Amino acid sequence: MGILNVTPDSFSDGGRYVAVDDALTHARDLVAAGADVIDVGGESTRPGADRVDPIDEQRRVLPVIRQLASEGVRVSIDTMNAATAYAAVEAGADIVNDVSGGLADRFMAQVVADTGRTFVAMHWRGHLDGTDRSQYDDVAAQVRDELRQRVAELVVQGVDPDRLVLDPGVGFSKDAAENWQVLASLHELARLGMPLLVGASRKRFLGELLPQGATAEDRDPATAVISVLAAQAGVWAVRVHDVASTRAALDVWQAWQQGAAPTRSARHA
Repeated sequence: MGILNVTPDSFSDGGRYVAVDDALTHARDLVAAGADVIDVGGESTRPGADRVDPIDEQRRVLPVIRQLASEGVRVSIDTMNAATAYAAVEAGADIVNDVSGGLADRFMAQVVADTGRTFVAMHWRGHLDGTDRSQYDDVAAQVRDELRQRVAELVVQGVDPDRLVLDPGVGFSKDAAENWQVLASLHELARLGMPLLVGASRKRFLGELLPQGATAEDRDPATAVISVLAAQAGVWAVRVHDVASTRAALDVWQAWQQGAAPTRSARHA
């Protein structure tokens, strides 16, 4: 899943792809590099980011989604707003990716249920406003249990469980140690019986492995390693900024597993 931030303020690439033509060019580059899905977002979820009016959010994302869908690209909408999710599906989005898991907007579950689209529900403890919600006795067990509860609530609201994908929320209300503990427990989360999405790309905790002054882009090799380890754990998808490095790493892993280089056609689901 290639990340396309159509935002002025995202932590890694904010402002680069605000113009529609720039966004489309980058999306096509991500697809050419091996992305199976383009995840289009119009609102930053970095700590302290200002909320975006859904009208402004839709003005950013809908032209991009509409054009990509017309080109046969599988598109995901990264949004916490039900109105934006619905408009994006109407424009051709096949997946709704909500970092709040439907908690930020009480109408999100209804939109997902009515449209029948795949819904990625992330583990969430509120907006990243700088306050510390990272208080866990056993982070892996609590993330698992809170996701299980979220699934139960969504199903009661009419969401098809066969359309649910779970995201453990790496980097959201978790410190570096807790992020690593969550990643190390992916096999436990898999016991929930739902596909998993891992989104660790370029996040701050990876920077702690690098020399002081390293850029966000310098975190791409670490991201690629996480992508391979996540694939070994059986995840449904990884969400990354730099598709090329993760695609290469996954191709190496696949070749190692199969004893032969993967064919180009096998790269796209």
